[in-house]
Amino acid sequence: MASHSEDNVGAYQQTRFFTKQERYRVSDTPFSVPANVGVPELSSLINKLLNEDKAEADIQNVDFDFLIDGEFLRLPLASHLEASGISTETVVEVEYVVKQAAPEPVGSILHDDWVSAIHGWNDRILTGCYDNGVRLWGKNGENVATLQYHTDPVKCVKWITTGGSESLLVSGSHDQTLIIWEWKEDEKQARPLHTCRGHAKSVDSVAVDQSGTRICSGSFDKMLKLWSAVPSSGEEEPPEIQEQQMKRARRDGSAPIIRTPIATLDGHKEAVSSVVWTGSHEVCSASWDHTIQLWDVQQGTTTATLTGTKAFLSISYSALSGLLASGSVDRHIRLWDPRSKEGSVVKSSLSHHHGWVSSVQWSPSNSNQLLSGSYDKALKLWDIRSPKAPLFNMTGLDEKILAVDWSIPELLLCGGADNCLHMFSTMEALSAAKSAGSSSEEEALGP
Repeated sequence: MASHSEDNVGAYQQTRFFTKQERYRVSDTPFSVPANVGVPELSSLINKLLNEDKAEADIQNVDFDFLIDGEFLRLPLASHLEASGISTETVVEVEYVVKQAAPEPVGSILHDDWVSAIHGWNDRILTGCYDNGVRLWGKNGENVATLQYHTDPVKCVKWITTGGSESLLVSGSHDQTLIIWEWKEDEKQARPLHTCRGHAKSVDSVAVDQSGTRICSGSFDKMLKLWSAVPSSGEEEPPEIQEQQMKRARRDGSAPIIRTPIATLDGHKEAVSSVVWTGSHEVCSASWDHTIQLWDVQQGTTTATLTGTKAFLSISYSALSGLLASGSVDRHIRLWDPRSKEGSVVKSSLSHHHGWVSSVQWSPSNSNQLLSGSYDKALKLWDIRSPKAPLFNMTGLDEKILAVDWSIPELLLCGGADNCLHMFSTMEALSAAKSAGSSSEEEALGP
């Protein structure tokens, strides 16, 4: 085993370097490097080898990151090997990848009150606000429309379907309702199609299934409810609901059609804070009761329970890896693998926030990366291969963060108590990844 790092001065370690980014490949011949070498020195070594190997000399100096057994090197080499229990008697395999460029702030959009919910899709960004409004924005910061119908703060928003000239979206509010909206892009007009009634307290989370036909909502009334996301005339509703429709239509003109839930999932003991679809017939919910529950929506039953020590505020599911990420009031982000027999056991923890972790979301294109926002006013970009510290801390945020979103691959979004939607671009990282000539987008994104 390795000795303490201070005893490694003058010692050397046999290493073999490899990469999945073909453009930067060097010889796989083992090299002897100083045992206390760090990332900058290793990066210089790879650049030197590249300049020697590439006759065309078309590669400028590149900053690289290094992984050993799937974890980023963040200590001197000898210290990392010692901490990881890796033998120094053998040739150590070291993977290198192009270091990701720091996200760049590209704008902040002021609202009239706290920004509590965000969802991006293609060229449009939805926000929900404590002033009771839902807003549509362009990626350039243009306010495309403001949707007003809720009577209390909007707590959650999601696109249902987009494409062509007409789209659907849903919003949930402290007024105990969800509204399904129709958005006409050509006319820049929206109208509320359905008011979903059934919750007894604030609707704090909403998720849309992959088919765009079903909605699941979570509420402070401890319940999950399933709704149809398909617009209709209301004729399928019970007679008493149809009568209500007619009365409201006479009173309000073109009032939205009332919709009742398809099913109710009852199992949490406290408020439901977050909900996601993890399959075509499976929903996952997080609660203030210290549990995350997986549900079979066809049977209406719980299939698994993941138990924490404090209230959960947010969950996110990665379709790329099958992992769940959770944010909690105990300041930790935890990663879970619900497919494993030990699904209730935490796979890994990311501990760097100093306040409640209010919102987490996986990258849509990289199975290793996720975004987190906290009451400590910090927005952090993580790579789970570097669990001890985030890759980047975004700056310029002055109040607690209530919502983050990474639905648009090149944009990191967050909003909170400073009344702003903040936007950070990852375009430089995407461009660097593309130039690396990787065989897949995930490999190209690197760390």
